[in-house]
Amino acid sequence: MIDEIIQDAQERMAKSIESLKISLNKIRTGRAHASLLDNITVDYYGMATPLSQVGNISVPDARNLSITVFDKGMISAVEKAIMKSDLGLNPQSNGTLIRIPLPPLTEERRKDLVKVVRGEAEGGKVAIRNIRRDANSDFKSLLKEKDISEDDHHQAEDGIQKITDVFVKQIDEVLAKKEAELMEI
Repeated sequence: MIDEIIQDAQERMAKSIESLKISLNKIRTGRAHASLLDNITVDYYGMATPLSQVGNISVPDARNLSITVFDKGMISAVEKAIMKSDLGLNPQSNGTLIRIPLPPLTEERRKDLVKVVRGEAEGGKVAIRNIRRDANSDFKSLLKEKDISEDDHHQAEDGIQKITDVFVKQIDEVLAKKEAELMEI
């Protein structure tokens, strides 16, 4: 029973880390990457369709993105969707290809983004601590029902704390990497 609770907690903590990485990928650094446009949807014949399904996104260099739209009639809709997004991007079309130059980040904007990243990381830590709390309450209920001994209860709590520490350290590493990316000129 204890092993099942610990295994479940580990899986949930790993999912929290993956969720954090996904949310941090959406935050723009000085470098262009295709995942920057992952959250943009285009009105494609009345349906909200992800941009990646409407066109091919490529990264020709570190400061530019380009989109080759499959349906040439959708170019203006793709441009509008990019401009409506809160990314602050200004697409330029030549009729068949949409180019998106990424302006360099100012020092002030970089510091603001670092604050956002730290907030996301703190949210990830809170999620991991909540998972630890859930596991500890499961251990307490097993102790109350006399399914485990007090020694097993303390060992289980120590084990879940060690696992929590490992995952919190992983979040700190992900945060440090993203901060370094953001502050890189």
